[in-house]
Amino acid sequence: MSEDHSWEGNWKVRLYERIHERGYDSLTAFAEARPTLPLVELAQELGGDDVNAVQVFSGLVAEAERSNRLTRLVRGQLVRELWESLPNGWPSVLDDEARLEVAIALGSWSAFTPVTHEERARQVMAALLATPPPPGWRPLGPDDELLLTLLPDEEV
Repeated sequence: MSEDHSWEGNWKVRLYERIHERGYDSLTAFAEARPTLPLVELAQELGGDDVNAVQVFSGLVAEAERSNRLTRLVRGQLVRELWESLPNGWPSVLDDEARLEVAIALGSWSAFTPVTHEERARQVMAALLATPPPPGWRPLGPDDELLLTLLPDEEV
């Protein structure tokens, strides 16, 4: 296992150099081209031991705040967490095992939700548990119809 060097030097400059080397103008464009990849995999694609998931998310939040698209980022992060935790999509039955998998996905998403969106995230989680999506549902990106209904683009 390699040593983590992600916090050495100017990591923000390094992160954006990697983005530009890959032909993207922004971290958001890079991430949106890979809407279902977890943050860890995005970081690995940008540089293994010298870029990490926290840095990627920090950059995404900063860009989303500047462009007033934080709600879209929150939806996008939910997509990433669902793909990572529910590889077969939304379970058809919420038995104990499936409920745990859903809880892990939603809990991970909640942990990445900015303070400004915490209450809305709680509402989304409650709605998904009260009225589950169709079995196998896996949103392909932040513009998923159900996600837009649950978390519309009104900025908070």
